[in-house]
Amino acid sequence: MDKHISEKVNCLIIGSGPAGYTAAIYASRANLKPVLYQGIQPGGQLTITTEVENYPGYPEGIQGPEMMVHFEKQATRMGADIRYGIATAVDFSSHPHKIQIDEEKWIEANAVIISTGASAKWLGLPSEQRLNGFGVSACAVCDGFFFKGKEVAIVGAGDTAAEEALYLSKLCTTVHMIVRKGQMRASKVMADRVLATSNIKVYWHSETDDILGENKVEAVSIKNNQTGELTTIPVSAFFVAIGHQPNSDIFKPFIDMDETGYIQTIPGTSKTNVEGVFAAGDVQDKHYRQAVTAAGSGCMAALDAERYLGEKGFH
Repeated sequence: MDKHISEKVNCLIIGSGPAGYTAAIYASRANLKPVLYQGIQPGGQLTITTEVENYPGYPEGIQGPEMMVHFEKQATRMGADIRYGIATAVDFSSHPHKIQIDEEKWIEANAVIISTGASAKWLGLPSEQRLNGFGVSACAVCDGFFFKGKEVAIVGAGDTAAEEALYLSKLCTTVHMIVRKGQMRASKVMADRVLATSNIKVYWHSETDDILGENKVEAVSIKNNQTGELTTIPVSAFFVAIGHQPNSDIFKPFIDMDETGYIQTIPGTSKTNVEGVFAAGDVQDKHYRQAVTAAGSGCMAALDAERYLGEKGFH
């Protein structure tokens, strides 16, 4: 790989959700002259969320895409250099760090903040994409509130699916839970809790055949894997809880991760195993995955980067 360096920057931020933009705000104010590349989905997962009601400071709630526009404007006003482009490769084997953008240009950076986020895994049904934001959601904690007192469906069998089903059971009249096998992948304590909840109805050996509805979710068609029988259940929302995939592949040769690809940071910090490389937001957080926690970790990453650059004498 010819690494002809075409630009040198002090602080490079990769990714543009709440973590990346918050890091850019703090880094700009600390005069680190940050350059931020927005990545494949400028604004991150919030751009596919409609109403956000749980972010502090917005008493009336706000649309996810609008909120990300606010974050971006604030970062730009502070002096962040925000650009379109995707990081396609990195070389963290020596300092300064080298990052390839759009498979062509190489940048050198004294400090790197990785905030590439995670992407929800989907079932791959055309109706799921068509109704995404109109009753189809990959986050029960974000969107469950809008379906208070209604019947909903959730697909998944792990701890996240169990947690989200239990969360929904407190808000919704009935939660129809679709599980592909004859048992759950969730830990025994979580599975037992689900089975002990009277308004969660589990459909074993089942998968989603289709999500029905013209402009909003109206029903789900469930297929029994053993009998082939189809059942249609009227629901107002359909939650997909089959996991998230951290967007971390390009960092794998250099950065320590867990078995599913979440970047491991030194507890209580945003530091990775590579000096001068920091990680914030959902790419390193598989537990909370909220806008407010991502923003908080973006602040941590910028402060950690500022301290690092100061100690090393970079300006």
